Amino acid sequence: LLERQAAQFGAAVLKVEAELSAQIRYLTQVATGQPHEGSSYAARKGCQLALNRLEYARRRLGELQRGCQQLLEA
Repeated sequence: LLERQAAQFGAAVLKVEAELSAQIRYLTQVATGQPHEGSSYAARKGCQLALNRLEYARRRLGELQRGCQQLLEA
Protein backbone atom coordinates (compact mmCIF):
# COMPACT_ATOMS: atom_id res chain seq x y z
CA LEU A 1 0.00 0.00 0.00
CA LEU A 2 2.74 2.43 0.98
CA GLU A 3 4.74 1.66 -2.16
CA ARG A 4 1.69 2.22 -4.37
CA GLN A 5 0.96 5.56 -2.70
CA ALA A 6 4.61 6.56 -3.07
CA ALA A 7 4.48 5.66 -6.77
CA GLN A 8 1.27 7.67 -7.22
CA PHE A 9 2.80 10.62 -5.42
CA GLY A 10 5.91 10.39 -7.62
CA ALA A 11 3.74 10.33 -10.75
CA ALA A 12 1.79 13.36 -9.51
CA VAL A 13 5.03 15.24 -8.83
CA LEU A 14 6.28 14.46 -12.35
CA LYS A 15 3.00 15.70 -13.85
CA VAL A 16 3.15 18.95 -11.85
CA GLU A 17 6.79 19.41 -12.83
CA ALA A 18 5.96 18.95 -16.52
CA GLU A 19 3.08 21.44 -16.32
CA LEU A 20 5.24 24.00 -14.50
CA SER A 21 7.99 23.58 -17.09
CA ALA A 22 5.49 24.17 -19.89
CA GLN A 23 4.21 27.33 -18.17
CA ILE A 24 7.76 28.60 -17.61
CA ARG A 25 8.59 28.06 -21.30
CA TYR A 26 5.42 29.90 -22.32
CA LEU A 27 6.08 32.82 -19.96
CA THR A 28 9.68 33.03 -21.17
CA GLN A 29 8.43 33.37 -24.75
CA VAL A 30 5.87 36.00 -23.78
CA ALA A 31 8.33 38.01 -21.69
CA THR A 32 11.01 38.08 -24.40
CA GLY A 33 8.66 38.83 -27.26
CA GLN A 34 9.30 35.55 -29.04
CA PRO A 35 6.48 34.35 -31.24
CA HIS A 36 4.17 31.91 -29.51
CA GLU A 37 0.72 30.54 -30.02
CA GLY A 38 -1.83 33.29 -29.52
CA SER A 39 0.75 36.06 -29.39
CA SER A 40 0.36 39.30 -31.26
CA TYR A 41 3.22 41.01 -29.42
CA ALA A 42 5.76 40.62 -32.23
CA ALA A 43 3.30 41.91 -34.83
CA ARG A 44 2.34 44.88 -32.66
CA LYS A 45 5.98 45.70 -31.94
CA GLY A 46 6.88 45.50 -35.64
CA CYS A 47 3.96 47.75 -36.51
CA GLN A 48 4.93 50.28 -33.84
CA LEU A 49 8.52 50.34 -35.08
CA ALA A 50 7.30 50.86 -38.65
CA LEU A 51 5.11 53.76 -37.50
CA ASN A 52 8.09 55.27 -35.66
CA ARG A 53 10.21 55.02 -38.84
CA LEU A 54 7.40 56.58 -40.87
CA GLU A 55 7.08 59.50 -38.46
CA TYR A 56 10.86 60.05 -38.56
CA ALA A 57 10.81 60.01 -42.37
CA ARG A 58 7.95 62.54 -42.41
CA ARG A 59 9.83 64.88 -40.07
CA ARG A 60 13.02 64.54 -42.08
CA LEU A 61 11.22 65.19 -45.39
CA GLY A 62 9.60 68.27 -43.85
CA GLU A 63 13.02 69.55 -42.80
CA LEU A 64 14.40 68.92 -46.28
CA GLN A 65 11.42 70.66 -47.88
CA ARG A 66 11.90 73.73 -45.69
CA GLY A 67 15.60 73.77 -46.50
CA CYS A 68 14.93 73.57 -50.24
CA GLN A 69 12.33 76.33 -50.05
CA GLN A 70 14.77 78.57 -48.22
CA LEU A 71 17.40 77.94 -50.89
CA LEU A 72 14.94 78.69 -53.69
CA GLU A 73 13.76 81.89 -52.02
CA ALA A 74 17.29 83.18 -51.47
